[in-house]
Amino acid sequence: MSGSEWAPRLLSVLRIVAGLQFLEHGTQKFFSFPMRAGAAPELISMLGVQGCLEIAGGILIILGLFTRPVAFILAGDMAVAYFKVHLAKNFFPALNGGDAAILFCFVFLYMAAAGGGVWSLDAQRNR
Repeated sequence: MSGSEWAPRLLSVLRIVAGLQFLEHGTQKFFSFPMRAGAAPELISMLGVQGCLEIAGGILIILGLFTRPVAFILAGDMAVAYFKVHLAKNFFPALNGGDAAILFCFVFLYMAAAGGGVWSLDAQRNR
């Protein structure tokens, strides 16, 4: 198989891994899995809305269902998270804790343009 034949498959792998990592942030907020200090956030709060986006968006990204619109929303969500929360702490992402938000933002932005790859429910629906 040539590199061009692997690209759609690796896009699917990137989508699944990014979705799993994103979902983990939501499960940590609401279910303390993996363990975290503190109580679960109120649903009607910035942190609560973020947790809902992480859980629902993470699941949809893993499945590759509505990948383009979901990824576009999540890319914007991560851009807002970076500028509202992380940038105020420090200019440098390695110091302000925003490096994951930046990576998620651009990975999701790529998915919004590229789609979910061949191993996605979107690809199954389009057949």
